[in-house]
Amino acid sequence: MPVLELEAKGVVKRYGALLANDHVDLAVERGEIHAVMGENGAGKSTLMSILYGLQQPDEGRILLRGAEAHFRSALDAIAAGMGMVHQAFKLFNSLSVWENIVYAREPKSGPFIDRRAARRRVADLARRHRLAVDPDASVGALSVGVRQRIEILKALYREATILILDEPTAVLTPQERDGLFDVMRHLAAEGRTILFVTHKLHEVMAITDRVTVLRDGRVVERLQTKETSPREIIRAMTGRSVSLSVEKGPAQVGAPLLEAIDLTVGRGAKPAVDKASLAVRAGEIVGLAGVAGNGQSELVEALVGLRIADSGGVRVAGKDVTEAGVAERRAAGIAYVPEDRALVGSALAASAADNLAMGFQRAPPVARGFLIDPAATAARARALIAKFGVKIESERAAVGSLSGGNLQKVVVARELAHEAPVLIAEQPTRGLDVGATEFIHRQLIAERDKGRAVLLISAELSEILALSDRILVMYEGRILADMPQAEANEETLGLLMAGRTQAAAA
Repeated sequence: MPVLELEAKGVVKRYGALLANDHVDLAVERGEIHAVMGENGAGKSTLMSILYGLQQPDEGRILLRGAEAHFRSALDAIAAGMGMVHQAFKLFNSLSVWENIVYAREPKSGPFIDRRAARRRVADLARRHRLAVDPDASVGALSVGVRQRIEILKALYREATILILDEPTAVLTPQERDGLFDVMRHLAAEGRTILFVTHKLHEVMAITDRVTVLRDGRVVERLQTKETSPREIIRAMTGRSVSLSVEKGPAQVGAPLLEAIDLTVGRGAKPAVDKASLAVRAGEIVGLAGVAGNGQSELVEALVGLRIADSGGVRVAGKDVTEAGVAERRAAGIAYVPEDRALVGSALAASAADNLAMGFQRAPPVARGFLIDPAATAARARALIAKFGVKIESERAAVGSLSGGNLQKVVVARELAHEAPVLIAEQPTRGLDVGATEFIHRQLIAERDKGRAVLLISAELSEILALSDRILVMYEGRILADMPQAEANEETLGLLMAGRTQAAAA
């Protein structure tokens, strides 16, 4: 008979009028990989925060191995054998691998840290759990995949028997993802329990034993993975059928609308962007793939004017904008969905109406002469909120109160409404559920078909392959490959993202 390792019974969490968790029951068995899925705002993150002691429930109980647990903080959860790997890693980049793993639990020799013992323990732990790391390497110089291994080793060093993995594959290459899955299977075989929070259906089908689906704060379905299907999971999440494929006709390509010419960002032997050239033409989507930290963000910032390039040029619709600022480039025809929706894409303290009016405040209907028309601004915001399915109390509510996925919808709605000839979309569906992702994908295809030039930057290779007409791969600041979508596949792109040349990856 299966042994229950972790249970939530009748968990309720309220934020004012919002009921984030509505009498949630969750039962996780020892040694299983258990997926928790749901749309944005379904209550997944709130539930994980409660299980890990980051928040306290208003009602309900948490049981650990059959005994009631009261976690006042994450430190209590860690002491009870829980570990959590957050989507944003919690590492000290200036320290070594072993220093990060043993931090605050260092082996001592008298009053001093026993460095030799610490290195040995980390090396033994990594070997035992098949998580290859160099204990002496500086964390800041390591790939995203290796940093994730360090996060898992941190939890295992603290003797975690339950691991919560929050969107763990968001920034991994396919090869790194497959390596993570091998580690997860190994840990489960050892009797450790894994809670896997993700939006990626193919990963759930590949790695999990059971699935709990949340909708509007409630558990709506409990499924055995081997007895279900992606369509059944989607229907449980959304209450409707959602297309799993992207439908698009052939691109009707026109003249180049966005061009980078030998763009270099950063001086020295290893610039962040190294003589990158690209062209995105009217009526096409060009996907830019690459592991995070290989210059994609710096390239995009140089294109939109947030960062000054050290050399090279940028043209928008044939106009040289190399010396232009952000506002001038926007006026020249660039709309931009930034990767950081909170710090760059929005003003969190401002209302949804104000955020949706940004960039439109000088033209009708938002502007009336030299003044902003509040009624027109509110009406426009309500229309965009309805069109994009943003879950918000009203257009007057501050966007800082929204879940990450709903904040993303606000940013995407505003930028698509700009109707500029060039759209740069950086991680446009990061953190979005399957229904919202389908909607955004249809919008991007529609913008392409209107004749806009779309540059898509995404960590999701499935998204790059589904939407792009042409694909670029960036590695260590250089554009390593430029290929038609028809010639690309996940394996080839994964090898290029790891630094293989196009000829070697073919």
